[in-house]
Amino acid sequence: MADRIDELDPTQDIRAARTSIKWTRFAPDVLPLFVAEMDYGIAPAIEEALIARVRSSDLGYLDGPGPLAPAFARFAVDRWGWDVAPERVHIATDVSVGIVETLRVALPDGGRVAIAPPVYPPFFELVEEARCQVETIPLLEKWGVWSLDLAGLEQAFAQGVRVFLLCNPHNPVGLVHEPATLRALAGLAAKYDVLVISDEIHGPLTHPGVVFSPFAPIAASAGARSVVVTSASKGWNLAGVKCSVVVAGDGRSAALLDTFNDEVACRTSILGLHANIAAFSTAVDWLDEAIARVVANDRLLNALLAEQLPGVVYHRPRAGYLAWLDFRGLGLGDDPAVPLRENAYVALNSGLGFGAEGRGFARLNLACSPDTLREAVARIASAYPSSTQSEPVWHVA
Repeated sequence: MADRIDELDPTQDIRAARTSIKWTRFAPDVLPLFVAEMDYGIAPAIEEALIARVRSSDLGYLDGPGPLAPAFARFAVDRWGWDVAPERVHIATDVSVGIVETLRVALPDGGRVAIAPPVYPPFFELVEEARCQVETIPLLEKWGVWSLDLAGLEQAFAQGVRVFLLCNPHNPVGLVHEPATLRALAGLAAKYDVLVISDEIHGPLTHPGVVFSPFAPIAASAGARSVVVTSASKGWNLAGVKCSVVVAGDGRSAALLDTFNDEVACRTSILGLHANIAAFSTAVDWLDEAIARVVANDRLLNALLAEQLPGVVYHRPRAGYLAWLDFRGLGLGDDPAVPLRENAYVALNSGLGFGAEGRGFARLNLACSPDTLREAVARIASAYPSSTQSEPVWHVA
């Protein structure tokens, strides 16, 4: 299995084999560390499941989760102790579609939806797509420690916000919310009857020693409404096969999701469904190996930056494979991703897409080979040699 993960690690081999935007958007001399897509080969069990469906000509439409519901329920209880009722599991094309469709049935006439930037850029667009209004309640940050602004959220809930989009774990800072924080959020949601839609796509990628808490059981114990949207797409590198699960955390939310248009399930890929079943059922060892590689790369990046780019502050993730980097010490302006791509030939995600709080930041993908990370840091240090003379900056643990 470890060899299988390494099979497509070298950058040039991947460029010859893959056609996704990660490998085709920029010129071949640009290192692509921007989109949230792993460089690793997929798990053999998932590969076999997909090949079996193609060989069976099983490429038709879906009308529900079928065997995916109990597969996800088994994974959730084994991994997190979350007892999911399979009948409360729906499917959608991806997490973004699951969020939009939930917003459409929850707020059919529009309304105010809170998000906590810096946050996954599509959150802004998804709220607008559902004909709702975005209310930003930025994360709090002190000495590199991030947290939800519970006081700000309560004020927003009291003033008419009807839905909160929770990112759990939080992309891009890799924050795994503490259970006490989630309990406090659930209490506020219950008090003001706010629906919490929790994007938990990075939950399977929680790092060793860190405890991930699904929001739905916490919300249910507080009497709050919740919907969890997640998928195997991030943990097992399956973004293009298009399938997610949408889980009601309580009876009222279950009745809400039961009003989904039939097309929500029908537009989901049957290949994605079987890939997700294989991921949650038989490819957990592969997931753990991938996490181990990401954690090793996290340590490596921290050391490389301290040695070669001490002016860059690294907010190290506790889940996921995305590194949130503060480039303001290098003086690269509001959008450092542009000069880094043009001068160092390294493509990162622009921090601006994550909200105004992302000015001067960029996001880097850790799910690559160690040599790719070494080359990326070396290129940036070479393009901005004065940065190596800066006083050391604390790299957030």
